[in-house]
Amino acid sequence: MRLTTKGRFAVTAMIDLALRQGKGPVTLSGISQRQAISLSYLEQLFGKLRRHEIVESIRGPGGGYSLARRADKVTVADIIIAVDEPLDATQCGGKENCHGADAASGARCMTHELWATLNEKMVDYLDSVSLQDLVDQQKQKNAEQNVVVMHLNGNHAPL
Repeated sequence: MRLTTKGRFAVTAMIDLALRQGKGPVTLSGISQRQAISLSYLEQLFGKLRRHEIVESIRGPGGGYSLARRADKVTVADIIIAVDEPLDATQCGGKENCHGADAASGARCMTHELWATLNEKMVDYLDSVSLQDLVDQQKQKNAEQNVVVMHLNGNHAPL
């Protein structure tokens, strides 16, 4: 089980959008350029995010997208679920017919409970991480990259 490009791109685009809140609507073309995500792909993702009331669109000149809810009220799980990303580690898609519908027993595999429990833990974790948490992490990372380190030794003068 792995998160596909759809889920990764949706979360990345939402962080980009949230970082720019309060500065007016954010265009998908801007997100596309900054994050190297296809514009047509973003249009599909944001259509789904809008239908789930995670983002809202502003039409006309100067239009774009903004968050429909505060960033601390949007979880990573909300975003992943909105773009129809499957979060399922079971072989059967949670239908409990792990050996296939054609199998005589249609029974669960021996590891079904293991993967079902992983699903629960994964959803719980993604539901515990807010978009604001990711924005704060990104701001911290950017701040650390902008720090100028000054070394004072016999060969260099202080800046």
